[in-house]
Amino acid sequence: MIPLSKPQIGDEEKRLVMQVLDSGMLVQGPRVAELEQHWAKACQTKHAIAIANGTAALHVALLAHGIGHGDEVITVAFTFIASVNSIIYCGARPVFADIDPVTFNMDAAKIEPLITPRTKAIMPVHLYGHPADMDAIMAIAHKHGLAVIEDSAQAIGARYDGKPAGSIGTGCFSLYATKNVMSAEGGMITTNDDEIARRCRLIRAHGMEQRYYHDMLGFNFRMTDLHAAIGLAQLARLDSITEQRRQNAAFLNANINNPRLVLPTEGNGKFKMENGKLGEEQNNSSFSILNSKFFHAWHQYTVRVKDGLDRDAAVAKLTAAGIGTGVFYPVPAHQQKHIREMGLGDVTLPVTEQLTKEVFSLPVHPALSPSDLEEIVHEVNQL
Repeated sequence: MIPLSKPQIGDEEKRLVMQVLDSGMLVQGPRVAELEQHWAKACQTKHAIAIANGTAALHVALLAHGIGHGDEVITVAFTFIASVNSIIYCGARPVFADIDPVTFNMDAAKIEPLITPRTKAIMPVHLYGHPADMDAIMAIAHKHGLAVIEDSAQAIGARYDGKPAGSIGTGCFSLYATKNVMSAEGGMITTNDDEIARRCRLIRAHGMEQRYYHDMLGFNFRMTDLHAAIGLAQLARLDSITEQRRQNAAFLNANINNPRLVLPTEGNGKFKMENGKLGEEQNNSSFSILNSKFFHAWHQYTVRVKDGLDRDAAVAKLTAAGIGTGVFYPVPAHQQKHIREMGLGDVTLPVTEQLTKEVFSLPVHPALSPSDLEEIVHEVNQL
């Protein structure tokens, strides 16, 4: 089986973890501080705040921006549920915007009609490692005085107009085991705002700035030095990891020629709805490795089925042929059971709802060999 993802753990990860074990300083010590410093540098931000996981990063960032009971946060339903749950944790209400069918990200043209006096923030998701249209989103946020929380969980290494994902608004990253840079479990918040950074640090550690003096209600959302040690070794390889993923994606786009699939691209292509279906207005086989505005980190390589091809049957066929796949995500957030029971899912999102029936992801990770890539192409072209 060619796996969909394959965490790469080498000698450096093991060496740094053993150093932590030998030091006896296991929780939020010097390795966490070092990882924060390097992460801020990679994201070109003044601050990086290490957190226990990506969900906690979103939760803490929202709280640091003062998001609370009765507030509204505009986000997307085509995402991992953590994006939405983090809003609910704050007592706020997620409001769902539909997505662009090419980038799979928030359609900025759908945001302003959703803004009410209760709206306090916009949370775009850089899904699959493709940056959202941040110029348009930030213009709307500035116009209406809204905070922007970038859900960059899958987007370390991605850039928008030369700016790293997570450096435009307040960034939130996941370092879960399958991410492009991982620490087994962990999260990170990035910001240039001194006060937001201070509040994030307070919230993650029971509201303490001075030990045993609690200035506000906080949580135990600290990262361990063991996790930070793994993250440091991984982050040192960020450029090579990203480049290999981009090369693998370029190979797949250049060689998959199945007319029953729509291949992913890098940028804002033009698609439109025709008779309730998404129609194509571009040739996705003309993928370019360079793009002036969007720089894809390729956390996932996600295709869409068309021409009556059954997505689940295609996935089953690839699995039987030894090709790992994933469906991210089969049920949009607004149709999840707890969201509906809370009365938050009464919305129609035609693009989101169609894509959840059409998408599946193929391996694109750096551990793929040339023969792996050839085999993936061969099997996908037989669908």
